[in-house]
Amino acid sequence: MQNKEIRFASRPAGMPSAETFQFVETDLPQPGDGEVLLRTLYISVDPYLRGRMRPGRSYVAPFEVGDVISSGAVAEVVESRAPQFQKGDVVTGMMGWRLFNVAKASELRKIDPQLAPVTTSLGVLGMPGLTAYFGLLDIGAPKEGETVVVSGAAGAVGTTVCQIAKLKGCRAVGIAGSDEKNRYLEQELGVDATINYKNGDVAQALKDACPKGVDVYFDNVGGEVSDAVMPLLNHGARLIICGQISLYNLDKQDIGPRPQPYLLVNSALMQGFIISDYASRFPEGVTQLAGWLGAGKLKYAETIVEGFENTPQAFIGLFSGENLGKQIVKV
Repeated sequence: MQNKEIRFASRPAGMPSAETFQFVETDLPQPGDGEVLLRTLYISVDPYLRGRMRPGRSYVAPFEVGDVISSGAVAEVVESRAPQFQKGDVVTGMMGWRLFNVAKASELRKIDPQLAPVTTSLGVLGMPGLTAYFGLLDIGAPKEGETVVVSGAAGAVGTTVCQIAKLKGCRAVGIAGSDEKNRYLEQELGVDATINYKNGDVAQALKDACPKGVDVYFDNVGGEVSDAVMPLLNHGARLIICGQISLYNLDKQDIGPRPQPYLLVNSALMQGFIISDYASRFPEGVTQLAGWLGAGKLKYAETIVEGFENTPQAFIGLFSGENLGKQIVKV
């Protein structure tokens, strides 16, 4: 049996394209002691992978040209040479974009398909959910009655942030890129006000949506959307820098209004974070998120693209906002 994998073919200038990726057929790998052979079921495509396509220092090593691209995935154990796993077990972990992977048992986590759909381990109960949970609660520290603004509000992280803000008694204001997404945020998730950043004056729309100013800003987008939030900051506001998707495909450094004067006069805090900072607390986060999900207090959306061959296009689609909630490929 032949395996298939997707390799990083060339560093993109601007938006990645089909030429960024290469499909290669290889031999089926064989597990060694302490390893398992896995058949990939679902692949997570995430905006941060764009950063790994650039050379240079970041919080995670860049892909080298010729590398197999890797991200979070859900897979079924086909063959096990590790006592922790048996054939048929469903697991999650970081895996190559392959039909079949070999992985060390120590790098995998078994998931129970009876508790929730297995795809939730890539979304609301996985990295995006944990990012929302720790970013908002640990850095943002929202208090009842405060206004929380979320950019990229219809994405996998943003939808969860909006709902946790509501659970904490806050006014939630979501910024997304279509009226359809904003209807979902308001009607399904109970977001108090929404803004379509592609329509009209974002700054004025924010003023209208935040009559008492902004106490917490969860920033997934950066750029001009975030510039519009700055003049509305309240004293002691907290700004959580989670992502900057509007900047990921720029060839040159973005220059915009500088945030320091707004931070200074409002005694505001701006802090970036990477979810791996909270690795030791992941069980706490998953337990709380699963509790809310099981109690019907937390909803999630998924955009599932069918077919391994469509993985690159699913990734590229993130940057034009094709997804509602978590973007996943069903292999």
